[in-house]
Amino acid sequence: MLKLKNIATFKQFITATVKSLFFGLFIVLAFGFHSLKHPFYISVIDIKHDAKQHTLNISVKLFTNDIEEALKKTTSKSIDLLNPKNKAEMEIELMNYIKKRLSILVNNKATSIDFIGFEREEDAIWAYLEVKKVAIPKNIIINTKLLYDFLPQQSNIIHAEVNGAKKSSKVNNPDSKVEFNF
Repeated sequence: MLKLKNIATFKQFITATVKSLFFGLFIVLAFGFHSLKHPFYISVIDIKHDAKQHTLNISVKLFTNDIEEALKKTTSKSIDLLNPKNKAEMEIELMNYIKKRLSILVNNKATSIDFIGFEREEDAIWAYLEVKKVAIPKNIIINTKLLYDFLPQQSNIIHAEVNGAKKSSKVNNPDSKVEFNF
């Protein structure tokens, strides 16, 4: 009887120890991976033509830590896009950064890109832009150098949609030009 009680106690001890080890390993891995930079440096640019409004609606998704670091280096200001003290100031800095590194030609004509705003989504931000007075595009040429000055291994994925036709491409730093014909 004494041996059975000792065996039961030993099993409880082993079970508790294994659970503690797994919990500890989980915590170490969770915090360890969280503190690591993400292994891929990718941004996404979505362009959609709105035939009724005659606009190009553009959404740009950037990893927050990457764009914040890039803005800190280019502006020498304190940058916090997730919890900005002055959102209007952060919008101006983000707008200036994007406008210097993103250009769009529609039907071989330069466009003027208007900055609408930005919002956060988990570990990324979405910046919203618009090009007004756009007839149905036959071709769109995108030149993007977003984060190229900060991350040599940066890639940008570009999606474009016109009249239901969807096209996609990817450019890797230093390549920057993508052309879609519709």
